[in-house]
Amino acid sequence: MSVILPNDPARDDVLAGRPALWLNPNLKPDGISDPTLPIRSAQVDEAEENWRILAPVLKTCFPELAASNGMILSELIEAKELRKALGYAGPEYGRIFVKADNDLPVAGSIKARGGVYEVFMHAKQMAEANGLLSTNDDINVLACEEARKLFSKHTIAVGSTGNLGLSVGIAARALGFRAVVHMSSDAKQWKVDRLTRLGVEVVQHKADYTTAVEHARVDAEADSSIYFVDDERSQMLFFGYSAAASELAKQLTDAGVTVDEEHPLFVYLPCGIGGAPGGAAYGLKAIFGDAAHAFFVEPVQSPCALVHMMSGSKDLVSVYDVGLTNRTEADGMAVARMSAFVADVMKPLLSGVFTVADDDLFRWLWQAQTTQSIRLEPSATAGFAGPDFIVNSSQGHAYLNRHGLRDKRSQATHVVWTTGGAFVPQDQFEQFLERGESLVKTS
Repeated sequence: MSVILPNDPARDDVLAGRPALWLNPNLKPDGISDPTLPIRSAQVDEAEENWRILAPVLKTCFPELAASNGMILSELIEAKELRKALGYAGPEYGRIFVKADNDLPVAGSIKARGGVYEVFMHAKQMAEANGLLSTNDDINVLACEEARKLFSKHTIAVGSTGNLGLSVGIAARALGFRAVVHMSSDAKQWKVDRLTRLGVEVVQHKADYTTAVEHARVDAEADSSIYFVDDERSQMLFFGYSAAASELAKQLTDAGVTVDEEHPLFVYLPCGIGGAPGGAAYGLKAIFGDAAHAFFVEPVQSPCALVHMMSGSKDLVSVYDVGLTNRTEADGMAVARMSAFVADVMKPLLSGVFTVADDDLFRWLWQAQTTQSIRLEPSATAGFAGPDFIVNSSQGHAYLNRHGLRDKRSQATHVVWTTGGAFVPQDQFEQFLERGESLVKTS
């Protein structure tokens, strides 16, 4: 299928595979209250409560969560040295922070927030349905031998380019489930190897992410013992991610940051299929309303959210439909077609989408490590382009003017959500650093 994108200031750059910023014309004031949305903001509160309920058994299953009392949390790091390396030293950039999900415990990426949440919630519901757990029981029942015997008869499956597969596989095996991860051709070998060592069955496909998900879904539909974690459609995943918003809100308060009409918050979220960035963005809009400005960021050859949302089509548009290749070093974002569910939710809420070139990912990776020892994988660095787009590009100026923010730039806060990296093997990470250093020195 071939799709012609409508006239837009970003269109030519998008089709040519050049970095671009697209502004969402459907962004609405108080969009979180839009009655056409398929979900409601109260579900964010429900997810936060579920995380609190699960915390004791998470602490039991994952000793690294002892210090956080079973909560999966990441640091908020002010980019004091890094901002200079990125060229953001001036006051017009306000304050810049890194939300360091690259170092998130259990799975080493933002996917821990969704994958771990859905697996443990499924286990809780299964235990309740089988009479092993009732309202007032200790949630640690999920880790007992009887529960493990029950779970061992069932399989949890997922389609993934890597990080979601890691989080689902780790969580499923911790509870005794059989786990199967269908991985696309873009998945890195070290992620396949890590899953295999955990006893997860990895099914590798020669095609892309969408095909891997479809195979996983078909297998699950044919076998009632398989529970499918559906990255394209799962509200459970989405709300697992959304609970991170309250964590960030508290951290901003602790850092002395005010977020309101006079002090805007810009958040930059790397996007694959859209569940993780969509959930985080939805949670932030539920807390901060129009003072939060959420932008997705994608590779220049894999901007699935951008091309679909720009198209205005009711049917999903893929990057192949507009002549792009879906080839990128950012394996977590090598997705040709976004989630239809996330597209519907984000339509009145998302400020825009910008795209980045692969070489820049490696430059930023090297700069993050050498200035503030922030260990990232390439896809996790994408959000570092955000402040430049907002402050310096013509589209950024258009956005600031449209929302009355041009004179509030120095009062703004920028949060770059870094989504993965802690589990990258050292030899692989050193290769990333070498490429980044070479690009920085020749630029």
